[in-house]
Amino acid sequence: MSVIASTQLNQHKNEITKHTTCAYCGVGCGIKATVNETARTMSVTGLDNHPANLGRLCSKGSALDQTVSLNERLLAPKINNQVVSWDQALDKVASGFSDIIKKHGPDAVAFYVSGQLLTEDYYVANKLMKGYIGSGNIDTNSRLCMSSSVVGHKRAFGSDTVPGCYDDFEKAELITLVGSNTAWCHPVLFQRIKKYKEANPSVKVVVIDPRRTQTCDIADLHLPLNLGTDTWLFNGLLNSINQQNKIDSDYVQQYCDGLSDAISAAQTSSGNIKELADTLGLNEDDLKQFYNWFCQTQKSVTLYSQGVNQSSSGTDKVNSILNCHLATGRIGKPGMGPFSMTGQPNAMGGREVGGLANTLAAHMDFTDDSIARVQRFWQSPTMATQSGLMAVDMFDAIDEGKIKAVWVMATNPVVSLPNADKVKSALEKCELVVSSDCIDQTDTGDLAHVKLPATGWSEKDGTVTNSERRISRQRGLFQPACNAMHDWQIICDVAKRMGFKDGFNYQNQADIFREHAALSGFENSDAPNHKRRDFDISGLANLSNDEYENLEPIQWPVNSEFPKGRERFFANGDFFTPNRKAKLLPITPKLPINLPTNDYPLRLNTGRIRDQWHTMTRTALAPQLNQHISQPYVEMHIKDAQSRGINDGQLVSVNSKWGKMLAPVSINQN
Repeated sequence: MSVIASTQLNQHKNEITKHTTCAYCGVGCGIKATVNETARTMSVTGLDNHPANLGRLCSKGSALDQTVSLNERLLAPKINNQVVSWDQALDKVASGFSDIIKKHGPDAVAFYVSGQLLTEDYYVANKLMKGYIGSGNIDTNSRLCMSSSVVGHKRAFGSDTVPGCYDDFEKAELITLVGSNTAWCHPVLFQRIKKYKEANPSVKVVVIDPRRTQTCDIADLHLPLNLGTDTWLFNGLLNSINQQNKIDSDYVQQYCDGLSDAISAAQTSSGNIKELADTLGLNEDDLKQFYNWFCQTQKSVTLYSQGVNQSSSGTDKVNSILNCHLATGRIGKPGMGPFSMTGQPNAMGGREVGGLANTLAAHMDFTDDSIARVQRFWQSPTMATQSGLMAVDMFDAIDEGKIKAVWVMATNPVVSLPNADKVKSALEKCELVVSSDCIDQTDTGDLAHVKLPATGWSEKDGTVTNSERRISRQRGLFQPACNAMHDWQIICDVAKRMGFKDGFNYQNQADIFREHAALSGFENSDAPNHKRRDFDISGLANLSNDEYENLEPIQWPVNSEFPKGRERFFANGDFFTPNRKAKLLPITPKLPINLPTNDYPLRLNTGRIRDQWHTMTRTALAPQLNQHISQPYVEMHIKDAQSRGINDGQLVSVNSKWGKMLAPVSINQN
């Protein structure tokens, strides 16, 4: 992407055109924004030459121009809800964290961050917590959606690697969508799939979802399986693959371990096809049809998302899917592979830098060698030596008084975490709560002792990585509003006040990106005392500021072997396990932990509204988006509603042993 393509000036209209990336889901769409900075207005269209969206935008992305006003913005730092100077606020945060660390140790503090942060923000937050404070207590709201897939990838591949790319959906002959209402949650990718199927009617689409959603509109087969039975389904598929002699023996023999045990476990849980169909709650013929299509179709892609990940057995569900692709050798080749679809624009970037409590940095884990390696690179005074507390556990520790200071960045856990009342109670008791956000009034920010005004999407400048490992530039369209600062600047200023100036003396976000890229390639090889890793963008470590500004979207790895990036992994093995072989795991299916009881006879399954996003902090600002569905609702099957005398649109109380809510009912036959 040339300089003239990424920024264009129209002097006659006092407008400038910039290319950036969407603020919402993990598709990572490119946006062309025409900006009048004086009036603080803009218009947006899809960026035609961005490989993620090829000019398309969904309803949320198309309405981004309605979310950039200064209404609702946090425009000045506040302590106890009183406006203060930046120096006062930063000193308060730095001294508060330092005092608590001195009295109670580094594990008495925590950061809770977000897939809304840019990679550069994430990098310095992770570096400060793990390399300078010396604790693993940094976790992210991405924990709630992607950690199952991360662990599943690592168990099978030895690394958190997404093997394929979006182009595979337009090369496949069978597309299976599992636990994903792609039409509403990732609309632009759905439109690509829909257009491809319309042009190629022989392509089969299978949707696996307990509900009939809008995604089923393009499905040749919908499998409304019983809630929580995904592992039975894919164990049954592996058993069928074996019975139909569709194991790719050459691939498995050369590149995989564990097939025999995985098949044995699959046989044990599958029984005969009728018993399996009964367990799944499916029509036997439909189940056979899916299994036969998969066995007979070499070019198969399986997309899975939150319906798989967000579960008490989410990781096993992921590995049951990966087992089927490894056993057939359908991975890393055009039109073939499992595909984990992320929910946030930079969930992948957070995983790259180590922004999870159980990872260290740059796809390294908490091993002695990796800890020493990262410390050598950072030249840091200390290092976290073990995993920190994960999201839910972190707020439990706050509730118990073990964590006495928490810094929440670009997320709203009082609304988005499970057991929200408990999270609220924990923050109310916490000695020091800091919130960095661009919005003034949020449920979490209202509980903060210190509120720090961060830049919003239209002002932030850095990089994000989408679901297909594609790094894209997010460019600031406006100057930061009033006193707002970039998250990386806020973190670095606090770090300096804590005495860590040498480690955080960056001049700009390009400095941070160069360091991040250099760390990814540091001792990344098969040489003695090195560790070979999948994530390597060392080819970008020497970008000039201008080259960084005009960086084209590119898929990692980017290094001497793949200077222009890499589309796919694992077609010829070369996994990141010690013996370089993938691991098929024996999966023993487990029912959900919480089953219906006499007191609570119904099951609650969650989904996403098409035009809203997370806790509605941003999307609620856009009038266009509120015209679709502006409030939560409860879908109920017509039989369940009739047996309880409930009418469509009626306000009902939905109760569980954890809490309750009021919402209108939408009666549905599906």
